[in-house]
Amino acid sequence: MFAAERRQLILEMVRANGAVSLRELARVVQTSEVTVRRDVRALEAEGLLDRRHGGAVLPGGFTRESGFPQKSHLATAEKTAIADLAAGLVEEGEAIVVGAGTTTQELARRLARVPGLTVVTNSLLVAQALAHANRVEVVMTGGTLRGSNYALVGSGAEQSLQGLRVSKAFLSGSGLTAERGLSTSNMLSASVDRALVQAAAEVVVLADHSKLGTDTMFQTVPTDVITRLVTDDPPAHDDRAATELQALADQGVQIAVAGASGASGSPGASGASAGDAVPARQQRRDVPLPGPRRQVPGAGSGLRTATALGEQNGGPAEQRARVADLRRR
Repeated sequence: MFAAERRQLILEMVRANGAVSLRELARVVQTSEVTVRRDVRALEAEGLLDRRHGGAVLPGGFTRESGFPQKSHLATAEKTAIADLAAGLVEEGEAIVVGAGTTTQELARRLARVPGLTVVTNSLLVAQALAHANRVEVVMTGGTLRGSNYALVGSGAEQSLQGLRVSKAFLSGSGLTAERGLSTSNMLSASVDRALVQAAAEVVVLADHSKLGTDTMFQTVPTDVITRLVTDDPPAHDDRAATELQALADQGVQIAVAGASGASGSPGASGASAGDAVPARQQRRDVPLPGPRRQVPGAGSGLRTATALGEQNGGPAEQRARVADLRRR
């Protein structure tokens, strides 16, 4: 493919989806990420798109929200690895909330085998993934259906969450920065996500590396409220993603990194504790961080804090080195 053809295809993908990772662009145009990065730089110089950490977005500073058909085909390997790792944070008999999104949908598929689980959600896709799970109780919010992401939003959804209390909330979004936390492009979705957060003792954000450093219009979860981030391993050349992870770590967010390379399918034992063995393809790495976050009273071994992991693996210098390793890779 000639450079002009390649760049036209890249531009069409960004216009169709709003934001696309370099990894996905390289896969579609069948070339290396180095070449794609050069193409994106050239298109940015012409004012046709903006570069972001590990990807490209529409020009103008803030990405617009993509519809479900576009999102479902983006970063599939990364979402699979993230969902595999996040499922290990859920214990038998727990009550959780799961927000809308393609990554949370992947998580829901893996939660179907966790006995005694209660899942509260505003997502039709999450509910559908758990519809035939005999040992999982699904509770749906009320609200108005938002067709672009198959989620229930509005005052009905928010009111149905009042008085609810669960152990964890699993949320995704359009962007994540250390400065503003998790954000999304739609006001109604952001409002419901904030209500989901209020119902949970701990907040777990699921975001692939292309969302790191991306800022969108409506803040959903401030950084100081995020307990844990589950993300994939950024490419070795993506220094900015590693820098963003370091900034999040500095603010006390516990970080679990799953290797997306070759990740597929579900883990061998969904619902295993976070301390259990993870399939080798995930290349799990928990980054220990200073200071406790919001704790669940009586939480068991399935929610081992990153600080506890750090005590087993060395002092603060060693803990910092594990985050810094992302840059060297």
